Amino acid sequence: MTLLEIFWAFFVPNILGYGGGPPIIPLLQAEVVDHFGWMTMEQFGDVLALGNALPSPIATKLAGYIGYQVAGIPGAAVALIATIAPTAIAMVILFKFLDFFKASPQVAAMTQIVRPIVAVLLATLALQFFTSAYQSSGIWQTAILSAVSFVALEKWKIHPAVVVGLALVYGALVLS
Repeated sequence: MTLLEIFWAFFVPNILGYGGGPPIIPLLQAEVVDHFGWMTMEQFGDVLALGNALPSPIATKLAGYIGYQVAGIPGAAVALIATIAPTAIAMVILFKFLDFFKASPQVAAMTQIVRPIVAVLLATLALQFFTSAYQSSGIWQTAILSAVSFVALEKWKIHPAVVVGLALVYGALVLS
């Protein structure tokens, strides 16, 4: 039953997560943390931060790690298959219609409608992470990390992977 739950937990978000990794993350969080309770919000945030610091698509990294934590190697394999299957199925089915729909005003409108929804989902996830960090690290540590990260990203134009890596080192050295 656990392998079926893992499959379902990763298959559904990858079907509904139109647009790639960012829309899938809040949906995965809802399944992994809220629905099945395989991780806490803090653990999910740590896995997400580490996954963002590594190359390759975020959804497959999350699937492999979480699947492995829940059910070992079979869990990782099932989670990866469930993550890749929706895209593979959609590509096979929709590839024939690509030229027909690419200039469609309905497709353009759908893309425009989905963008604000993804922004709200990501903002909600960021607020949950901020609240979790505030509760576990305190207001000053959270404020310092947030401010320094913002300045590093926006003013100094440091690559996000470097900022995430430095925040992980700071957390390991100062907050543990």
